[in-house]
Amino acid sequence: MSANGFKIVYEGGEGEIVEKKSRFIAYVKPVNSEEEASAFIEEIKKKNWDAKHNCAAAVIGKNNEFTRCNDDGEPAGTAGKPMLEVLLGEGVHNVAVVVTRYFGGILLGTGGLVRAYQAAVKAGLAAATVVEKCEGEKYLLHTDYNGIGKIQYIIGNMGIYTLDTRYTENVEVEVVVPVSEEKVFIDQITEATAGRTEIENLGNVQYIVIDGHCQVC
Repeated sequence: MSANGFKIVYEGGEGEIVEKKSRFIAYVKPVNSEEEASAFIEEIKKKNWDAKHNCAAAVIGKNNEFTRCNDDGEPAGTAGKPMLEVLLGEGVHNVAVVVTRYFGGILLGTGGLVRAYQAAVKAGLAAATVVEKCEGEKYLLHTDYNGIGKIQYIIGNMGIYTLDTRYTENVEVEVVVPVSEEKVFIDQITEATAGRTEIENLGNVQYIVIDGHCQVC
């Protein structure tokens, strides 16, 4: 993970494990507030009303400003807290997870419960799409046809993300630059095009990369 990025769930997922005939089904969803997390937890509880337990954990905020966990009837500390520890250990933010347990008739013991709930959360995360959310600056580069080749070379060499390229009488290239690369990028563009490229700052943005494509949040 880059220095200015943090991991989030882009698309939720569902994973399941079976331990001594008990089914543990993990539901993972991206959330951005305590209210969204609570609504999701209640939604799963209503959906799986016939289950013995619907345990939950949530982490919200870049610096984990909000965390929550619930054992929902399991022995204290055997479900919600271990689930939360997985989320924190994986460094995933803005996420809620509910693990529904359908009891199989065999007691697992406290250690067995901890391991099962943690394994279920990991299965749920594996089924979800987890991406890195980064901070960057959006720039619009105004150049001529003589300069575009040099700019494209720098963009490719530095791994900068291009959002759009417009060809008219001149060329406009819209890019997102990680904050850590900002000064180097500007200096290289200025030097390579002998100062003939107009560099317009469009402001600070947060972005994610999905399948090699940059999306501004």
